[in-house]
Amino acid sequence: MQAGRLKAAVALAAVAALAVGASGCAKSERDGGSGEAKTGGTFVFAGAGDPKNFDPIFNDEGESFRPVRQMYDTLVMNKPGTADLVGGLAESWEHDPAGKVWTFKLRKGVKFHDGTAFNAAAVCYNFDRWYNMKGAAAQSQMIYYSDVFGGFAKNEAEGAGQAVYNKCEAKDDATAVITMNQYKGAFPGAFALTALSIASPDALKKYDADTVKQNGDSFEYSAFATEHPVGTGPFTFGGWDKAKGEITLNRNPDYWGEKAKVDKMIIKIIKDENTRKQELRAGTVQGIDFPAPADRKALESEGFNVINRPAFNILYLGINQKNNPKLKDLRVRQAIAYALNRQQLVQTKGPGGTKVADEFLPDSVLGYAPDVQKYDYNPEKAKQLLKEAGAEGLTLNFYYPTDVSRPYMPNPQEIFTVLANDLQSVGIKVNGVARPWNGGYKDDVQQFGKQDLHILGWTGDYNDPGNFVGTFFGRAKGEFGDQGMTDMFDAIAKADAAVDEAGKKAAWEQVNRDIAAKWLPAVPIWHAPPAIVVTKNVKGLVASPLTDERFNTVSVS
Repeated sequence: MQAGRLKAAVALAAVAALAVGASGCAKSERDGGSGEAKTGGTFVFAGAGDPKNFDPIFNDEGESFRPVRQMYDTLVMNKPGTADLVGGLAESWEHDPAGKVWTFKLRKGVKFHDGTAFNAAAVCYNFDRWYNMKGAAAQSQMIYYSDVFGGFAKNEAEGAGQAVYNKCEAKDDATAVITMNQYKGAFPGAFALTALSIASPDALKKYDADTVKQNGDSFEYSAFATEHPVGTGPFTFGGWDKAKGEITLNRNPDYWGEKAKVDKMIIKIIKDENTRKQELRAGTVQGIDFPAPADRKALESEGFNVINRPAFNILYLGINQKNNPKLKDLRVRQAIAYALNRQQLVQTKGPGGTKVADEFLPDSVLGYAPDVQKYDYNPEKAKQLLKEAGAEGLTLNFYYPTDVSRPYMPNPQEIFTVLANDLQSVGIKVNGVARPWNGGYKDDVQQFGKQDLHILGWTGDYNDPGNFVGTFFGRAKGEFGDQGMTDMFDAIAKADAAVDEAGKKAAWEQVNRDIAAKWLPAVPIWHAPPAIVVTKNVKGLVASPLTDERFNTVSVS
């Protein structure tokens, strides 16, 4: 079994442990034991936005993953409070010298919520399901799968590449062997991705899970994804009341690991940050995520437990080269970078500990290059580059999301306003376009590429450069309109295929230098530490640098 293989992971874990220790929270090990006895009651946590659905494979963002993580498990998991890998549904794993054949020894006696057995056949059913998924609509929504596994048995969605996955064999009930077509640096960390959670094969078939329909700019999902999600996690699905904006999760008394201490968890969706804070103070919720940076000290002084996670994330300004030909000119993209006063943005809108980002990954991740080209605020340089490129008087459609706060983006509208003002000060006219997060913004930006500029970001899922840079720029995406940047795709693929640690480090460092100097498909903005807040009667919360919180350890007195 391999644990977290990067030294950087150790440092990350240490920061997380300090954060938890300072809050006085108990630390939990997902050790397969029975854990402490339940305390009962209901834990109400305020979500920051609507989930898309509850089928892990069709999701890629935190508001959907928050409930999904309580209901499902993955083969490999992150040790609570860290980015280190530990056993999940697999007790151990190993790979052949070429890194293509992965053998998993599975936990015995685990049941899905519908009472069916978890075994190697179930693992293979899930992997085969993903690989053989049919329909452009369904494939287009499998963003994590596409980023990690490249392509499908038959590619139908735009931008799909060569398939990394080859086959899965159930040697016996407790042994699953997954074979890849090539080595990929994402593994074993990618096996911990929430999107690759293992679902009940019976439920997937019964509730027609593979059906995804596209109607114009929106997508419809199956009964499995919206009404009958079935995993192996510490909580079972109790319902999604869309009118009330509440997701109910019930304690799973048969969970294989540390059983939930509360009887019930409710995720109450409160999209407005001020309202979340008011409900916390009123006691109608016991926890909130992503408080406004300016409110953190006040909440601490009022006795709330404010836990700052490490900034294992990135906020960036995306540049879509598809709609406006001027954006294909590197000088124009560089002018946009020079026009942004990111240091001032950090000081006025970022939470304490926020840092200007020069690259698209934190400096704790292997492959971070300290000598990339930097774009310090220089409006005169921006104007000069626009003139040289014949792009004076440029007009750009700048998309930003509403009804959401993200770990890297506590208040999207405020961030948009500051960046738009910077751009307009160098002569770029900005048309601001506000769209709701799910069912609007993400599809417009990531699927249909309607924007010229947009703000978006990422919280790392595991400690590997491919999870950041490879995810963003490893293949052509509608988000960036970068189909012609094949040199960038090839360089990232080469770095991701490097087996030895030294070669991998050197290859990723060069990728990051070239992204800054030669390609610049987006502008990195900041790394910001997100906070999570609970009332003082909530115990046992283990904050995660990956925002991978599991609430089975939480009790309410």
